[in-house]
Amino acid sequence: MDAKAVGRRIRAAREQKNLTQEELAALVDISPAHISIIERGTKIPRLDTFVSIANALQVSSDSLLVDVADHAVSATASDLSGRLTALPHKEQLKILRILEILLEN
Repeated sequence: MDAKAVGRRIRAAREQKNLTQEELAALVDISPAHISIIERGTKIPRLDTFVSIANALQVSSDSLLVDVADHAVSATASDLSGRLTALPHKEQLKILRILEILLEN
């Protein structure tokens, strides 16, 4: 498992929610130092802690483990598909064109 990559995704999700490490730690009931250790990838959290972090951040565990779990890619694709359909039609077309270009290479 790439603990550093998972930690980076946890940090990114926390920052996207505009939470400090202290605020996330309070939501999960662990110390801010422990959050820091997890985000740096120094230590892999226990499963119950990991689930609590994902729930507090309102993200799927799949999105945090995308390069670890084989089936996480399909869950992420499904999540992106849902987000894409929520966009206005013109924005959807722009994103689809970009994806087509990327997939041609």
